[in-house]
Amino acid sequence: MSVPDKIPATTGATLDAPAHVAIIMDGNGRWAAARGLPRKEGHRRGVEALRKTVRAAGELGVKILTIYSFSAENWSRPADEINDLMGLLKWFVRKDLAELHENGVRIQVIGEREGLEPEVLSLLNEAEELTRKNGGTVLVVAFNYGGRQEIARAARELATDAAAGKIDPRKIGPDEIESRLYTAGLPAPDLVIRTSGEQRISNFLLWQAAYAEFVFAPINWPDFDRAALEDAINEYRRRERRFGGVTARAGA
Repeated sequence: MSVPDKIPATTGATLDAPAHVAIIMDGNGRWAAARGLPRKEGHRRGVEALRKTVRAAGELGVKILTIYSFSAENWSRPADEINDLMGLLKWFVRKDLAELHENGVRIQVIGEREGLEPEVLSLLNEAEELTRKNGGTVLVVAFNYGGRQEIARAARELATDAAAGKIDPRKIGPDEIESRLYTAGLPAPDLVIRTSGEQRISNFLLWQAAYAEFVFAPINWPDFDRAALEDAINEYRRRERRFGGVTARAGA
């Protein structure tokens, strides 16, 4: 899939359902704390919310769903919590991969893989390889991911090629940078949702979300469900996307 060169301009157009939805799944710890439960239980319930959301996204016509599952900064969390999160990742892949594959979901993992625990890396590779040829919803899993790190990585690659004489540095533009991102070949997100009521992007898809619509849901991630996703999509459809211009443009 590639980003269209031009988006047809319309006046006062009603947006279609977003083709690409990205979600910052926030609030597992707060959900647990509000109920007097350990953070681990919040993360476990967050996995259940993810399962429901992937299913609902496909039913609602979302072609690409990107989830912020583990950021590059999350390694600074307490060791016990990181172990719990890694355990849940392993559990999710082992428990849900067969069903996702059966439903035609294609999994793509973005983020830095160097230095990951071999078992985790093996599971991520297995999920991608098993579902590589599927034609249904694309589930993009941002794992060990950071937007700044991604852009810096792209810049390093371009600088290396320029120093080697493979490219003319004067011709480096947005397309060349985009081609070196983890998401190369995927269209930019139309809608970014963040749960928990926090209103920040937290180093997520900094380049890709330049013209995305944002919806900040006031609920914590474990409470997110199909109805919450529909609410966010309906809010998106009430917007007018101008992409820096003065005329509204129809959704992708």
